[in-house]
Amino acid sequence: QERYCEKGEQRLPIFEAPPVCSVPFAMQPCDPSSAFFGFMGVTSALVFANLGAAYGTAKSGVGIASMGVMRPDMIMKSIIPVVMAGVLGIYGL
Repeated sequence: QERYCEKGEQRLPIFEAPPVCSVPFAMQPCDPSSAFFGFMGVTSALVFANLGAAYGTAKSGVGIASMGVMRPDMIMKSIIPVVMAGVLGIYGL
């Protein structure tokens, strides 16, 4: 038996897919601790990424300070590590 869908002047056949499984799948309840561990993973990733960015900013700040004393003409080139450490913090978000 064929069924048709009337769409304007066209008659389009309607096909029904055969059932994949005769028993419908019910959603299994999640363990409540899985949400806790998922959010703890997200939190630890965010914390460690921003701690790393802060450490990189501090180390490159020390480098800029020593560069200002030793080679004042190279100050602008030594700003690149600070920018890269900030980018690391942004990627961690």
